[in-house]
Amino acid sequence: MYNFFEKSCKHKCVNETKVGIIFRNFASLENEDCMQRDAIDFGSDNIPKLFGKMLMPTLLGMLCISLMTVIDGVFIGHGVGSDALAAVNIFSPFWLLMTAIGLMLGIGCSVISSIHLSQDNEKAARINMTQTIIFGTALTLTITILVQCYSTQTAYLLGSSDRLLPHVLDYQRWLSLAFCAMFLQSVGLLIIRLDGSPTYAMFTSSIPAILNIVLDYIFLFVLDKGLAGVSFATFIALWFGAGMVIFYILFLSKSMKLYRLKWSLKSLCLFARNIGYQFRLGFSAFLGECSISVLMFVGNYVFMRYLGEDGVAAFSIACYIMPFIFMTGNAISQSAQPIISFNHGAGKRGRVVEARKVALVTAAAAGILLSSALAFGVKYVAALFLSTDTAGYRIASAGIPLMATGFVFYIVNVTVIGYFQSVERVRPATIYSLARGLIFLVPSFLIMPHITGTTGIWLALPVSEALTFLLIALSRYWRKYRSR
Repeated sequence: MYNFFEKSCKHKCVNETKVGIIFRNFASLENEDCMQRDAIDFGSDNIPKLFGKMLMPTLLGMLCISLMTVIDGVFIGHGVGSDALAAVNIFSPFWLLMTAIGLMLGIGCSVISSIHLSQDNEKAARINMTQTIIFGTALTLTITILVQCYSTQTAYLLGSSDRLLPHVLDYQRWLSLAFCAMFLQSVGLLIIRLDGSPTYAMFTSSIPAILNIVLDYIFLFVLDKGLAGVSFATFIALWFGAGMVIFYILFLSKSMKLYRLKWSLKSLCLFARNIGYQFRLGFSAFLGECSISVLMFVGNYVFMRYLGEDGVAAFSIACYIMPFIFMTGNAISQSAQPIISFNHGAGKRGRVVEARKVALVTAAAAGILLSSALAFGVKYVAALFLSTDTAGYRIASAGIPLMATGFVFYIVNVTVIGYFQSVERVRPATIYSLARGLIFLVPSFLIMPHITGTTGIWLALPVSEALTFLLIALSRYWRKYRSR
């Protein structure tokens, strides 16, 4: 019986992992020649230099996406008005859900493919990628059709009022047509980095983001197309990014190329089994993305209760800042993932440990830097969104530095969870994601105001992330204690 993971370097045997179990029943597949050496060699290049090559373009690309989100908000607020901003917030949870699905499948695909490539089994990696693209495309297209057919019902289901309904429909009409593009871009970025082209991945993130900003300005302030114009601009930008991904896979990819699949009943069953395992591997990433929705939903409720509309306005500024923090953590995690997964599959434990250490040190340094920068620059950031003579500005200026104290734990926790995803340890990754996104976060928002007053609202996120970090540390200690 053929086993994808039985193949290894000529003079070294590698033990079968969980991924190998899933693929070992593909009996008809032929052996492939060893993969050609890329410009980036995950198996032998110096770990710190390798991580740096992956991190910088990844970080720059993700920060461009975050900047696009902020500029979108500024443009909509000034170009359309408060109702339009409210409509965007109505649809945002659904958009975050679609983003989470893309990230979940992308992480699962990248981890499995990394391990296959470490075993010199390029064909298995290509099959895995092709399965992911086919399934994700079919899923997102199905959701698009449903949203288009039941657009009004979808808007009301998301919480739209009659007053906001026209704006919500304008916004979701074009964005729902970009679900597939968003998926292709999310998965494609991880595939491109795995293929050893982080710079191209950076351009695939940054160019569509810049294009979106330019088109936003044109459609809003030149052509006066309102929120529908903003949505159409995002539609164009996302499909442009998806086109860059497709072009890379078809014409530029070294190893990660499409593969013609078999469509027998046995192959379809194995297809479904592999997608299921990708869901398991990427589920913690899905929860991490959804945690932002939980943060926004519960935060809006608590801020409205204790600080009213001005408090919600102040919190909205924090919500525009959080993508920068989340993207930084994701950039560090996703830069380390192909290095860790590749060496995990190759049985090179020392390189896995070294890559983990480099990623965690980088995460801690990034958290300290961002916390410090926001503590000193919060007034300038708040002034971008609110007038300096408003109550919301004063609340934001006093409260956001308190929330920033948790950024170190936030980024480190995201990096740790990413590590567990990379080495196929699904259970701890899922537990820690649930802890930081739900189990600790919601009670912290509800309990902290009773302990420290309104200051406690801003401290809810730091407390939640600190408790998650403590849980991780205690779990690690207990694991070492039991192994003695």
